[in-house]
Parts: sequence; C-alpha cells; structure tokens
Amino acid sequence: MVNTAVDLCGITLSNPIMGASGCFGYGAEFAELYDINCLGSFSFKGTTLHPRFGNSTPRIAESTGGLLNAVGLQNPGVHKVIAEELPRMRGFFTKPVMANVSGFSLEEYVETCRLLDGQDQVGWLEVNVSCPNVHMGGLSFGTTPQSAAAVTKAVKAVCSKPVIVKLSPNVSDIASIAKACRDAGADGLSLINTLVGMRIDLKTFRPVLFNGTGGLSGPAVFPVALRMVHKAAQAVDMPIIGIGGISSAEDVIEMMLAGATAVQIGSANLVDPFICRDIVEDLPRVMARYKITDLKKIIGGMC
Repeated sequence: MVNTAVDLCGITLSNPIMGASGCFGYGAEFAELYDINCLGSFSFKGTTLHPRFGNSTPRIAESTGGLLNAVGLQNPGVHKVIAEELPRMRGFFTKPVMANVSGFSLEEYVETCRLLDGQDQVGWLEVNVSCPNVHMGGLSFGTTPQSAAAVTKAVKAVCSKPVIVKLSPNVSDIASIAKACRDAGADGLSLINTLVGMRIDLKTFRPVLFNGTGGLSGPAVFPVALRMVHKAAQAVDMPIIGIGGISSAEDVIEMMLAGATAVQIGSANLVDPFICRDIVEDLPRVMARYKITDLKKIIGGMC
C-alpha cells in the first residue's frame, strides 16, 4: 500500500496531480469524459478583472516536442466566473479548486484576488506574474524581484487563503525572484510558465502566430522546468508546484524529487484528454517500482 497524499499550503490533496490553468478550462469539458474528482485539484483558466477576447488568430502552432500558444488570456472576467462558472463547477467537482489570476496593474490583481478569495470553492490563489502572451502587464511583473514582490505583497494584503505565485522561466535568476516572493509573504510558488518562442511559415516568410511569438510548452520544456523547480527549491523552503512538459507518472516523481510538492499537467491534456486520470491511476505502480511508499517523503529528495 502506498500513500499518494500531499499537503499543499495546509490543504490535503489525495494525490499531487492537478490540471494546469490554460489547458483545463473550468473543468467542465473534462468532467464529461471522466470523474475529475480523482485529481488532487486543478487550476482553472486564467482570470482577469475584465473580460478578454484574447489575441487574434492564428494563436496556436505546433512545434517539435510541444506547441506554441499566444491565446492572450481569453476569459469571461472574474464577475462572470463567480456568477456562472463556479456555480456550474459545484455540479461536478467537490474539492477545493485553484483560482489562476492575471492582471495588468496592481489594482487589477488585488481586486480579482479579493473577489475570488471570498468564494468557498477556491482553496488557493495562483497569481500569474509570468504570462508571455500579452504585450503589457504579465511578463513585466515577473521579470524582476521587486515587481514580483510588489504583486505578492499587494495580493496578500486582501487574501485570507494561500497565495501561490506563478513564476516565469524567461529570467536570468529564478532564485532571486523566488526569494523576493517568499519575503513578500507568498505561501508557495508555481513554476514554470511557458518559454517564449516562435515559428516561421516558409510559404509566407512570416511568423506562424499572429502575435509573432508565443509560449512554448510540452515535453520539450520538461528538463528546463525540472532544473528551475530544483533551483527554486534550493533557494526557498516553501511548497512548489512543478509545471512544464509532464506527461507520465515517472515525470511526476522526477518533479517531486527536484522539490515539487504537487504538479500541474497542461499541454498533455490537449493530446490525450485522459492523461491526468491515467497518471493518477499509474502513480501507485510507479511508486512501487521505485520502492516509494509515501510521496511526501521524496519531496526535494534528490541526492
């Protein structure tokens, strides 16, 4: 018998597998395919204070080992999420859910987090300071310790629930930003978000994406994500959610050995919508294979 349960900022997850924001929507589409209560939780679609249509198309492009996206935070806005999406979610998901929040000013971050913090279903606020798919806000907030700390401190002032800051890999020193978020009061970290990349259409000699660049995700980024999770875990003693290219139970074990308490699975859901369920089911087998009896005991356990 193995124990897959982990503790994420004071909330027990039955297992460390979470659907990642941006690739899991508000859970409804996946709930039509299987009982998503088998997951530890999921982070719902990135939410902003006001509705966003997102970027112009094309905004998705395939790439070797993954995909590029420049969706641009398309979402209905926090008021509609609270009025429509969260009530609908009650019908198919009974566990605490993670609310992913983006903003283009401190005031927007604060107000969106304040509103979502008051919702019973929300267990954690995942504050995205790292989205590379918009031309303002997002990326700039996550590229310096000072700006990341400013968002963290402002959000913590209005939230009673754990605040987990989602960091960008598009920086030179992830450790300094992790420390700044910790010192500003963050309860945990998520990393990584996508890496900035591009593709060129050889028929037109123009970028494939309308935006020119987008965020690279998928198996190609897994080694980068693993390194950055490990580096952040060495810098700060706090829960970390590992994200980036995870597509198997073995990948989950690697992430946890590097220092992650839980993991989020993103792009793999677009290839196989059952991937999160299948990894949850396969995790005990892989644990037994490597003589792991309790997942909590391997967190940060890389020799």
